[in-house]
Parts: sequence; C-alpha cells; structure tokens
Amino acid sequence: MKIATWNINGIKARIDAATTWLKSASPDIACLQEIKCVDEAFPREAFEALGYNVAVHGQKGFNGVALLSKLPLDDVTPGLPGDAEDVQARYLEAVVSVPSGVLRILNIYLPNGNGAPEKFAYKLAWMTRLKERVKTLLTFEEPFVIAGDFNVIPAPEDVYNPSAWMDDALFRPETRAHFQALLNLGLTDAFRACHDEPHRFTFWDYQAGAWQKNQGLRIDHLLLSPQAADKLLACEIDPNPRSWEKPSDHVPIVVELSL
Repeated sequence: MKIATWNINGIKARIDAATTWLKSASPDIACLQEIKCVDEAFPREAFEALGYNVAVHGQKGFNGVALLSKLPLDDVTPGLPGDAEDVQARYLEAVVSVPSGVLRILNIYLPNGNGAPEKFAYKLAWMTRLKERVKTLLTFEEPFVIAGDFNVIPAPEDVYNPSAWMDDALFRPETRAHFQALLNLGLTDAFRACHDEPHRFTFWDYQAGAWQKNQGLRIDHLLLSPQAADKLLACEIDPNPRSWEKPSDHVPIVVELSL
C-alpha cells in the first residue's frame, strides 16, 4: 500500500498538477494540505473520477486538509483534540480497512509559527496536543501514519544552510525538541529509516531561485507507529512536480507499507 503526502498550496490553482501526479503515481491514499478552500468548494469530482473517496476539512482562503483514498474511509474525524476553541482546519483523521486489519491516517498541516510570538506559542501548543493524541493512539496497538506538512526541519542535514535558519520557527530548538518527543514515543521517520543521505528536500521557496539552486528544506514527513514501521518497504520523495508549470512549493513524499 502506498500512502502519499503533499502540501498542494491551493487546490484550485494546482488541480491539474494534482490529478496528473495521482494518475502517474497512483497512491492508495493521498493526504493533501493547504487546500485553501471550504469543504463545498473542493473539486472532489476530479478525484472521484480517479477512483478516490474524498474527505475534506477546509477553511476559506488558507489552511485546509483533504484525504483521498481508494479504500472506503471510516471514522472520519476533523480537528485535533485538546482545544475546543481552535478553529483552524489543520487535522483530519480517518481509518481504512486493510487485509491485515485497519490502518489509521492522520493528515496534518502543522502551524508555521513565524511572526508574532503568539504564533510560535500556538505551534508548540499544537505539537503538544498532537503528542497527546499519539499517546492515546499508541494504546490501540494498531498501525497508523501521521502524514503532512509538519513545518519542522528535524536536523541540520535537512536544510541547505542550517546557520541561516537558526532563528526560524521551523528550526528553533523548541520545535525540534517537540518533534523529537514524538519520535521518542516510538514513532519512526519513514524517510530517514530508508535514507541517510543529507540534503533531500520536500520544499523549495518560490523566491531567489531556491529550486534552481537546490536551496530546500525537508519539512514534509511520514511518521509511523511501531506496527506500521514493521511493515515499511520504502519511502521516496518525488521532486519532479516542483519543476512543472505553476508548481506547489512542496513536493510529494510516498511511503510503501506491506499491509
């Protein structure tokens, strides 16, 4: 089974790229972030025509996540538990049935955290809530995947120039510590479990020729529960869509599990 994550950076602007890539890569499940539209405006028909079931947790103009699955989606739950007043559309959880039982998918768009101090505080609080949700899910002893744009650079080898990012919310020590705390619960970074080479990126800014200079970041991740990690076959970043016309500034990353 192939599970993909991709920050599409506006589904209306990127619908052609999304459908083209899905036809070629044909993941069983695709997690999209930053769809930037309300649920009703999501172009679900284009994905249903490709054989996908669609679940959306959208928001007008920014944020928003969507789940595409060739398998029926059960127990679809929008919103990260832990803060009833948080209205930002950044989390969508669902379960699919697989031959070995069930697989739970957590599609996340973790806050960026730059700007005003309260934005960084919100980022860290959101990561704490995510950790609490993971603690609960680990008690189920079932395979699950956290897929999405984490807005976290885990280590110096995941950024083209670490010294230039030391004060950025994506790379600050507090952010990296929260990410490491997730791994310390027993989760596996699927890409790093398969690759140890540095400077493999999932994001290149639109500015200053970052793509052409390969000045990128690895901020999109697939984290696996122990039961999912036991089934890990491969994990690859597909940089090709970044060179397409009207690209997202992120590219897809795909994990393959023997479920």
